[in-house]
Amino acid sequence: MAAPADAPALALSDITCVFPGGTAPYTAVRDVTLAVARGEFVSVVGPTGCGKSTLLNVAAGLLAPSAGAVRVHGARLDGLNRKAGYMFQADALMPWRDALDNIAAGLVFRGIDKAQARRRAEEWLTRVGLAGFGNRYPHQLSGGMRKRVALAQILILDPQILLMDEPFSALDVQTRSLMENELLDLWSADRKSVVFITHDLEEAIALSDRVIVLSAGPATHPIGSFAIDLPRPRDVAEIRLTPRFVELHREIWQVLKDEVLKGYAQTRRR
Repeated sequence: MAAPADAPALALSDITCVFPGGTAPYTAVRDVTLAVARGEFVSVVGPTGCGKSTLLNVAAGLLAPSAGAVRVHGARLDGLNRKAGYMFQADALMPWRDALDNIAAGLVFRGIDKAQARRRAEEWLTRVGLAGFGNRYPHQLSGGMRKRVALAQILILDPQILLMDEPFSALDVQTRSLMENELLDLWSADRKSVVFITHDLEEAIALSDRVIVLSAGPATHPIGSFAIDLPRPRDVAEIRLTPRFVELHREIWQVLKDEVLKGYAQTRRR
C-alpha cells in the first residue's frame, strides 16, 4: 500500500534504546517521539552524552531500538535507511582516492558506469566550489575542503533525507560559517529533509526551521520544540545579529541551560 502523501519524511515513535551495563542496563533514550516533515530542516540540541547520536543511528537504521518504530515516508523502516545520507563528525573520505573518485565512489558501488560517475562527480565538485581540485587527495585538502568533498559524496546519491552528526564541529569559526552557508545554499536547491545534530545552539537556530531540545541522560527525551521563524535565505553570520535571533536564543537557552548543567554534573560524578 502506498504511503500517504502527507506522511512525514522521517518519524520516530516511542523510541527507547537500552544498552547492557556493568551492574545494570543503561537506558540511553526513552519514549522519544519526533517527526521531520518533507523538506524540513530540524536541528537537535542537548547536553553532551544525552543520546543525540543514538537517535541519529536509529534513524539511519544502524541501530535497532529496544522499543518503538521508525517510519520513512510512512513505511516502517526495517534495516538500513536507504533513503538517507549520513554525514559523520569525522569525514569518511578514502585516503587512497582523490577528491573526484571519492565523490564518484557511491555511484560506482551502485553499478553506474565509472566514466558517467566521474562526469557527475565533476559537476558536484563545481557545485561545492572545488572545480579544479578533483585530483587532490584528502591529505592535500584543508579541513573545509574535505567537508565540501564529503558533502558532495553524500548529495551526489540524491538521498531524500540528510542525517548530519555535528559535521562542522572540528572546523575553525570562519570556515564553519562558510560551510553552514554552503549547506543552506545546497539544501535550498531541492529542500531535502535534514536532521542536524549539534552542541551549538547558535548554529542550530541559524540553520533550522525547527530546533528540538533533549533532556540530559539517562533516559533522554525531548523537552522542547521551537519553530524558527527567521526569514530565508539566510546568511548565518548576519542572521545572528538580528533581534529575533537573540530573542529565540534566549527562549531556547532558558530550557536548555538546566539540562546542560545536569549533564555536566553527571559527567563529573562519573
